[in-house]
Amino acid sequence: MKKNIEVILNIEDTAFPGLGVALMEDKKIFVKGTAPGQKVLAKISKVKKEYGEAKLIKIIEKGEGAVIPACPHFELCGGCTHQNISYEKQIELKEKQVLKLLEEVGINKFEYIGIEKSPEQFEYRNKMEFTFGDEEKGGPLTLGMHIKNKAFGIVSTDTCKIVDEDFNTILNAVLTYFREQNASYYKIMKREGFLRNLVIRKGKNTDEILINLVTTSKETLACEDFKNLILNLNLKGKLVGIIHTINDSFSDVVQADKIDVLYGKDYLSEKVLGLDFKISPFSFFQTNTKGAEKLYSMALDFAGDISSKTVFDLYCGTGTIGQIAAQRANKVIGIELIEEAVEAAKENAKLNGLSNCEFIAGDVAKVITELTDKPDVIILDPPRPGVHPKALEYVIKFDAPVIVYVSCNPKSLMVDLKELTKNGYVVEKVKVMDMFPMTPHVESVVRLHRKNI
Repeated sequence: MKKNIEVILNIEDTAFPGLGVALMEDKKIFVKGTAPGQKVLAKISKVKKEYGEAKLIKIIEKGEGAVIPACPHFELCGGCTHQNISYEKQIELKEKQVLKLLEEVGINKFEYIGIEKSPEQFEYRNKMEFTFGDEEKGGPLTLGMHIKNKAFGIVSTDTCKIVDEDFNTILNAVLTYFREQNASYYKIMKREGFLRNLVIRKGKNTDEILINLVTTSKETLACEDFKNLILNLNLKGKLVGIIHTINDSFSDVVQADKIDVLYGKDYLSEKVLGLDFKISPFSFFQTNTKGAEKLYSMALDFAGDISSKTVFDLYCGTGTIGQIAAQRANKVIGIELIEEAVEAAKENAKLNGLSNCEFIAGDVAKVITELTDKPDVIILDPPRPGVHPKALEYVIKFDAPVIVYVSCNPKSLMVDLKELTKNGYVVEKVKVMDMFPMTPHVESVVRLHRKNI
């Protein structure tokens, strides 16, 4: 087997995240965006002693559960990977991937409650981060998502199916406007250009819309013209804010050196399970609101009766889970690294009339060493890399009777579960929640308890 050769592969199995598994020369070959039953043409991209990786070129035979993708951008866009598979099949594959990972790390004596579907398969996202670029070098300006299997290249996703109509209306108007201006986009390697991102948020339960245009400082934005362009759009939702963010960082990440409010306010409001939340431009908030309501309900169900208990909400973000828990708990302490998110959590708690919540800004690994309260229940909802090893040490030292782990990455979840079970915890219940239809990602909720408790 050699790198860069094209091969025909029969996909026989599945692996997280959304990988098809084929056998070639007694090695497993992982191919992103494929599923069991398919025959594919792929190019070998990596050869290791134990396995190989290949990039999909085309599907020769579609296999079980094949459907026609709803989105015309599917073949190019790197956002969705599974629109060519029925939703029922997607659910089946995600469930299999999580259970296989649990089996591989030796966790098998637990109650498996099943997988919950997303309430919406399409138009479910409340936030999209679009990127300016071009589809081909020197081509016209584009605005949308990164192209599959390309280091550079952006496809304009003007009829994206996982967001609602307002997102596409805004994207089309902004792209047309900047094409007419002959505006440049930011080139990472050359570190030159003006336009970087268009970030749109929309409250699923409030219909409020917040638009954030991200540029460098290398050119001047005609703020009044841009504001009027957006204000004159025929949107179904309610536009509450237009902001302009200056980002001169060299990395390909949305961050702020400076923020100017061009119209309205710099946040939107959303309702989740009866509570109000203020969401600022850079706050983390689950991208599937209806799915989040299901996910948080699962987490609280797994926490059990907390009416007289102290709950630690680690990696709390804007305090969504913590505040929902605070309606039932005696006390909630939330910890989050991003100060802006913590300030929003505090504001949200006041907004919701919750006086039994405390939110602390700082690195979880450091802050939990300074706490004097002892938790009865710990809720862990970390980012994709999982819980920092140092933080996990202190989580274990707290000796909480119950831990509820909410994970957006089954692989990092397995690493942390291994450590927790090695240190006296038992995996009691597992439930999977599909928060991201048409993509390889999935959430898992796990209840662990201390042995003999």
